[in-house]
Amino acid sequence: MWEYLSLGWMAVEVVGSIGIGLLSGSLALLAFGGDSLVEIISGAAVTLHLRLDSSGSGGLGEGTERLTKFLLVALIPIVGGGAVYSYFVGFKPESSLLGIAVALGAALIMPVLWIQKKRIGKETNCAPLSIDALQSATCFMMSLALLGGLLINYLFGIGWVDYVATAIILGFVAREVQEAFRGADTDVDVGRRLTARTRAAGWKESVQSSHCSQ
Repeated sequence: MWEYLSLGWMAVEVVGSIGIGLLSGSLALLAFGGDSLVEIISGAAVTLHLRLDSSGSGGLGEGTERLTKFLLVALIPIVGGGAVYSYFVGFKPESSLLGIAVALGAALIMPVLWIQKKRIGKETNCAPLSIDALQSATCFMMSLALLGGLLINYLFGIGWVDYVATAIILGFVAREVQEAFRGADTDVDVGRRLTARTRAAGWKESVQSSHCSQ
């Protein structure tokens, strides 16, 4: 259920952020929309994994895990490339109440998705869902930076704060990438040790129950 809710909200973020960003010239909104687009692809991969890989097939789960890590890394050039482009082109973002509404909605919704995905991923030993939870956490922090930048621009007319918001977003993404790879490696090692022990004991059903369930 949480993955479907996440996909639905991400679609709103993509359409709203990119559309409003193009109209207002806000790099932060465009970067935020690009992040949401990557998260839709990641969320769809995780949803597919939950649907098709719940019977205990490890191959699809490992492939999904690699894909979600790759997509998390992809956030860096999306945001960074947008920042460089904005700097050289000379975007002068306009204030936008609709953009503020999108950022505020994300700031309220993403923490719930982050906590629920993290909890379910831990309970089901589902590494792809845990990594997707990190992306929700990234989106939450991005939304705070975005909201702050948009509010300052709207209230005080300071357009360059958009660059500051983008820099904060990029820094947080880089940190989340590092944590995702570190955490994923730990999950894989633990999973392999658990699988070896259960197979040695002849308990194959316990191995199947450790995979992601809906």
